[in-house]
Amino acid sequence: MLLPRSFRHLATAAVTAAVLALAGCTGSDDKPDSASGTGPSVIAPGKPGEAAQTLSAEDAAKQRTDDDSPNAADFDYARKMIQHHSQALDMTELAPKRAESTQVKRLAERIAAAQGPEIDAMKRWQKAHGRDEKAGTHDHEAMPGMATEAQLKKLRAAKGEAFDELFLTLMITHHEGAITMATDVLAQGNNIQVGEMADDVIAQQTTEISKMRDMA
Repeated sequence: MLLPRSFRHLATAAVTAAVLALAGCTGSDDKPDSASGTGPSVIAPGKPGEAAQTLSAEDAAKQRTDDDSPNAADFDYARKMIQHHSQALDMTELAPKRAESTQVKRLAERIAAAQGPEIDAMKRWQKAHGRDEKAGTHDHEAMPGMATEAQLKKLRAAKGEAFDELFLTLMITHHEGAITMATDVLAQGNNIQVGEMADDVIAQQTTEISKMRDMA
């Protein structure tokens, strides 16, 4: 019996979690020994009434399925990530006039250039699957990494170095939240296109987190 797409991404989720843990460390003693290709074991949950399976990371990554019909996790991810990205765009719009650092301004431009099209892609995906949601719900607190209204108000009032520092702090947290959401849908979703979008979010935003930490 073919297994859900989520099993194919459990290895990715495990590796991502390790990358995030390492990204928070500093110093030159970090060793890239994790690229051995073997990886840790992955616990693949069974269907209701069935026992979980213990798979190697390699075996989990090899799982395939012909049915990639979107499930609730896929739809939830698209809906929430549109809102998540939208807040990032709101933050980047402030940078041209309020940031002092040229690096921060360029970073904001890159974030906007990437996440704007991603929002459009997710909206097209929703429409293609009968979920043309023109107005999202305001469940920001349920999404990891979202800045609060108080934090956004402070960012809008900041200028120069104070803006740069707060922007980087908030955006790092925002990116970490997006990676958490993407990792979750890789484990729980079933649609291949959503999985590919989540993979892109993880790859791009992990790199940007590293750059922002160097700038902070």
